[in-house]
Amino acid sequence: MKDTLRTYESIFGLLPDVDNPTPLVRLNHVPGFDHTEVFAKLEWYNPFGSVKDRIASRMLSEAEADETIQPGQQLVEPTSGNTGLGLAMIANASQYSLTTPLSSAIPVEKKTMLRLFGAKVEELEDDLCPAPGAPEGAIARAMEIMEQPDFVMLNQYGNRANPEAHYRTTGPEVWRQTSEMVTHFVAALGTCGTISGVGRFLKENNANVKVIGVYPTEGHDIPGVRSIPQLKQTEFFEPEEYDKLVEVKNRQAYEMCLRLNREESIPAGPSSGLALAGALEVIPDEPGNRVVVIFADSVFKYGSSVVKNLDGLGAPPARSKSRREELLDAMIENARHNPKLTIDVDSAHELWERERPLVVDVRDPDTYGRSHIADAINIPLLDLPDHLGELPDDRTAPVLSVCQVGNTSLSGVLYLNSLGFSNARSIEGGTTAWQERGFATVSG
Repeated sequence: MKDTLRTYESIFGLLPDVDNPTPLVRLNHVPGFDHTEVFAKLEWYNPFGSVKDRIASRMLSEAEADETIQPGQQLVEPTSGNTGLGLAMIANASQYSLTTPLSSAIPVEKKTMLRLFGAKVEELEDDLCPAPGAPEGAIARAMEIMEQPDFVMLNQYGNRANPEAHYRTTGPEVWRQTSEMVTHFVAALGTCGTISGVGRFLKENNANVKVIGVYPTEGHDIPGVRSIPQLKQTEFFEPEEYDKLVEVKNRQAYEMCLRLNREESIPAGPSSGLALAGALEVIPDEPGNRVVVIFADSVFKYGSSVVKNLDGLGAPPARSKSRREELLDAMIENARHNPKLTIDVDSAHELWERERPLVVDVRDPDTYGRSHIADAINIPLLDLPDHLGELPDDRTAPVLSVCQVGNTSLSGVLYLNSLGFSNARSIEGGTTAWQERGFATVSG
């Protein structure tokens, strides 16, 4: 293998491929699984610090090969930071200058490094990840600059070299590094080049590999990723090709970032926290599961963001649970193993086909809307007390509580039990298990 001695003719020898991959590291503490193995693919081992080095290299090499760019021309590229950083350094070798329109909300560390790398930075009012169609945003400004003589825009948001870079490098690396035994691939969603390219490669080699995309809530503060409204405008967003989409809250992502740094000693950035939090929300703990999560970059470019989002230098150490909280946790755990309060997914489906019991889906409305059991009513867990009129008058009638994987629905069953519903049960494995069995769901 060419990296045996890790001696290279230039920094560009560090660009990864199947014989010289970025590391895959098992997470030993945060996941908390007994059976499922979770691995982080550490993309800051790319030469310029992120997964975006892959696409920057491929876009520029293809542009030079087909003569889209000529010596002496200038590059312009809208960015949330990482593509700009990789492209600036790769362009330096060929003596191209780079202008990077970007959001003024980008962490100061990234803007500083872009200028250090030689890019001309234009700060604009825009979302952290440039918004498609924003009339005064970074993409619109880059297209305006591109109309000037001698400027070329490679356009990571519409250039097929983006997903192709991952199809030809990241995908084969994951396949080989897991001894062809990867069962789940997880990536945070930005341009969607990573998930589309890697997902296509893995499914071509094993159609059973689950491809999971994780996105943030609207109004988030995580550079490089997009919420659903923006993703719907993104060319490489192909939800029909993914097995699951998971939404993660901003705070949840930053807290997971903190845990990775403190519990795993892995200096992962906030989008890595986002991706892992989403993975742990939907992937079951089962023998044979081997999960690979893309960790796009390290935390070092996000110090100011971490301080802002985690109340100073980071969240305080976990406080001891109160006796009341411990009792509630014990009640939920006991419910998990109580056959009078839970029902396996096959039995739930038989009951549903035979009697059409009331199914109460306790997830948030957006998740429910993407896919749910037919005729299920949506009452988020915390809203149950306000919707008692939607429950059966007959407290002996069968009621099924369901969530994504069978955790939140247990709390729903305990609440229903407290109201006297003696035949309320939680579906083990939730909507995920229902779909994996091939049972019908609907959307909308």
